Amino acid sequence: MISWLTGTTLGKLISTFFISMVPVVELRLGLPYGIALGLDYPLALLAALIGNMVPVPFIIVYIRRIFIWIRRHWERLDGFITKLENKAHLKGETVRKYGPLGLLIFVAIPLPGTGAWTGALIAALLDMRLKHAVPSIFLGVCIAAGIMTALTFGVIHIV
Repeated sequence: MISWLTGTTLGKLISTFFISMVPVVELRLGLPYGIALGLDYPLALLAALIGNMVPVPFIIVYIRRIFIWIRRHWERLDGFITKLENKAHLKGETVRKYGPLGLLIFVAIPLPGTGAWTGALIAALLDMRLKHAVPSIFLGVCIAAGIMTALTFGVIHIV
């Protein structure tokens, strides 16, 4: 199975797609991973972008209900959920101030704690409408993809 995921173009696309869906690492790992596997850059970019964006509308629409359900059924996780909400509210101050542009900038910075998942959580907690949040997050993910491309191909050097 592992050899299929890394040995065929379809497997490389699928693994790049799913790695880009994972919170925290998202496209920041998915895109370099796809390129390292030997995918042509446009295919790696497409798989990473789509994988990173698939969870976004679901997070925006359902995360509050999911948090309520978790609190109701697993009371022990209330502290964890509260911590997530507080962290999102703290990070959301810039987004609150600048709206969709602030969300775009927040998502575009490819650092831990930023990205599409956190941006979607912030948008949900700030009651941003889907039609404003999703395009901002998508443009931010595209900018992050450009930065990650430059890092991957050595155009930008760190250290």
